[in-house]
Amino acid sequence: MANFGYESITVGTSAVGIANATREGRNRALITVETDQIRFRTDGPAPTASEGHLVDAGASIILESAPELVNFKAIRVTADATLKVTTDHREEA
Repeated sequence: MANFGYESITVGTSAVGIANATREGRNRALITVETDQIRFRTDGPAPTASEGHLVDAGASIILESAPELVNFKAIRVTADATLKVTTDHREEA
């Protein structure tokens, strides 16, 4: 049985992550950047408008482990951005 989660996130001037209810029990995520650029990190520290991986509107991010989902944080670069997040659980081989 599928174990999916979904949320829409507004990314502003403070770093935000994936909600616990969306990521709990899941270990993969597809994140689509709908509007404006963002920067993100998955190593613990929060990104800033000038530090972290830069992602353009229309691009996608794939996370493939529970720690990445827990540590994912994003921040806008110039204007608020919208992320669409779908999570699921894949059994380890």
